[in-house]
Formats: sequence, C-alpha cells, structure tokens
Amino acid sequence: MTDPAAQDALKAELLTVALEAARRAGELLRDGRPDDLGVAATKSSAVDVVTEMDIASEKLITAFLAERRPADGVLGEEGASFEGSSGVQWVIDPIDGTVNYLYGRPDWAVSIAARLTAADGETLVGVVHAPVRGETFRAVLGQGAFLDDKPVRVRPAPPFAQALIGTGFGYVAERRARQAAVVRELLPRVRDIRRGGSAAIDLCDVAAGRLDAYYERGLNPWDFAAGDLVAREAGALTGGRPGEALSTELAVAGPPGLFEPLRAFLDEHGAWHD
Repeated sequence: MTDPAAQDALKAELLTVALEAARRAGELLRDGRPDDLGVAATKSSAVDVVTEMDIASEKLITAFLAERRPADGVLGEEGASFEGSSGVQWVIDPIDGTVNYLYGRPDWAVSIAARLTAADGETLVGVVHAPVRGETFRAVLGQGAFLDDKPVRVRPAPPFAQALIGTGFGYVAERRARQAAVVRELLPRVRDIRRGGSAAIDLCDVAAGRLDAYYERGLNPWDFAAGDLVAREAGALTGGRPGEALSTELAVAGPPGLFEPLRAFLDEHGAWHD
C-alpha cells in the first residue's frame, strides 16, 4: 500500500477495531473469572477453567474481527488461525500471562496486533489491554505509543550496572535451567531483575519507563507482536540475536545504548539456546 492517505485510514480503522476487541475480551475475562479460581479443588480443574477462558476470549475476538473485517487473516494462540484475502493479519493472544490470571494477579493482558501479510509483514497496530491494571497501551506505526491517551517514552539508557531488566521463563525444565544459568551471570552485573509473567506487559513497561530493558527466550508471535510495536514506537530498539529480528529464539528490547550491550551479553552467554 503506497497511498499515504489510504494507509493512514487503514491504520485508524485497525486501531479502532483492535481497541474494541481488546476491551470486550478484557471485560469477559475480568468479569467471568471465578472468585475462587486460584483455590480450585484440583490443579487440573483450575487450569481447565483458564483454558476455557482463553478459548472463550479468542472466540470473542475472532468473531468480532469476522464481523468488522471479514477478509482479514488471523494467527491466534488457541488455534484460530487462517489466511485472509485483504493483506492484513491479526495476531492475537487472548490471555497473555495465564498463570497470573490463574492466581488472581493483575499482570495479565489481551494482546492484539494487526500486520501486513506481504513483504516483511510490517506491524501496523498494536494494543495491549490489561483490565485489572486499568491500562491500555496502544501504538500505530509511525505515530508513537500511548498509555491510554498519554504518550509514553522509554527511559534514557542507564549504565549497564544500573539497569532494571525484565525477563521471563519457559515451562520446560531443561529450558528453565538454561535460563536460570543466564540470570545467574546477569544478576550481579545489573541493578536488579524483574519477572512479571506477561511478555506483552513487560514490553509495554519498557515503553513506559517502568523497566529499562527486557529479554526472553521462547516467545511466540502472539506474545510479542503488539508489545513489540508499542516498545519501538516509544523509542526502544528490539531484536533477537545480533543482526536478527525479534523471534522465538530470542527477544530483546531496550533503549539505544542499553539494548546493544544487553543483546551482546545475552548472545555471549547463550540466552538464545537451551
């Protein structure tokens, strides 16, 4: 799409749709969560409820998208994936931070991004809606990042030793052991490390200056698509291993001046493999 006016109109439409879809899903998840979910009779019963809510959220989102933009494609965490004919694909995480949701912690979000399917699949719009935190992050390519209606910006890069770094861990024991080894090397070299439990929120917290930087191995596109755009539009650099884009192998985000040494450290210490 080369017509700037047409692209701006498309971005505005996609943002409106993403915000409404995220709001509706957030209400479903917040209001539909049983009060005793975290102390359900068995572990499996609690997890089953979370899975049901995950699927219900994705179904709500995809139904709304089908109503508003029926020709678009979808890539969803819970399996709602299909190609469209419009050149636009929605990337959806119906609950990012499911363990937080299970335990009644506030750091979970609905993450929705819209990207082009042609060429490099450029992301045009990203929305991360955290209902319990009462916050909605949004970004449009080339138009900045916002927390609700307030512009957000990354913190200027601190010295490496004064950086507050966010990260996350996988669920497989072997990967967690490798991630722990990397943390063991990193922790003495920075101010501190935080583990929030939602990649989408962590990326937005970098955008808002609540974290200096963030990294994680093992993310999927629906985990980072929206938050990546929010972070970049707030002034962060994002990527994977040196010379590579942010990916499942490694995701790193931070301001210029901190992003580069953090990524180099993570590459040197093997944060990109198990």
